[in-house]
Amino acid sequence: MTTLKIHDIESAPEGSKNLLEQSLKTNGMIPGLHGVLAGAPELLEAYQTLHKLFTQSSFDKEELTVVWQTINVEHECHYCVPAHTAIAGMMKVDAGITDALRNKVAMPTEKLQALHTFTLKIVRNRGHVNQEDLNSFYTAGYQERQVLEIILGLSQKVISNYTNHIANTPVDAPFQKFAWESAKV
Repeated sequence: MTTLKIHDIESAPEGSKNLLEQSLKTNGMIPGLHGVLAGAPELLEAYQTLHKLFTQSSFDKEELTVVWQTINVEHECHYCVPAHTAIAGMMKVDAGITDALRNKVAMPTEKLQALHTFTLKIVRNRGHVNQEDLNSFYTAGYQERQVLEIILGLSQKVISNYTNHIANTPVDAPFQKFAWESAKV
């Protein structure tokens, strides 16, 4: 088991102090992930910027949740699955969507299932998809823009998921009630 330092505003490198102050202001706390990312100010800034940009994409709150949680579950992120369960709740996303993603069962609509399936193909195949995969995604109502926006969301999640794996970031108290473990088959 590995661990990395979880910084607070006092211990953070100078370039991260303002970013952590913003995180505290936005979240009412400094999430442990942000504290770890603060060890490299550029990484914390990149993560926060990618998060902001992804939330401004063309995806609605349910679709954002599907992309985030599909990746979190696939990457088996012990920290991000519970965190995004709480975030989905704050965004008023139907709990059935979050439960389906956490439990690896079908999405409640064909369109969300197509988004989930295509996101998994991108993650599992490291971006190698074929025209048939794209056509299925487009037939569900998505466009090229959303293909690229999934890559944006994936970029954000690679930063958080991989950091949490290496740091073994403890799940923050507000998210602990949503603790999650990957079902081993």
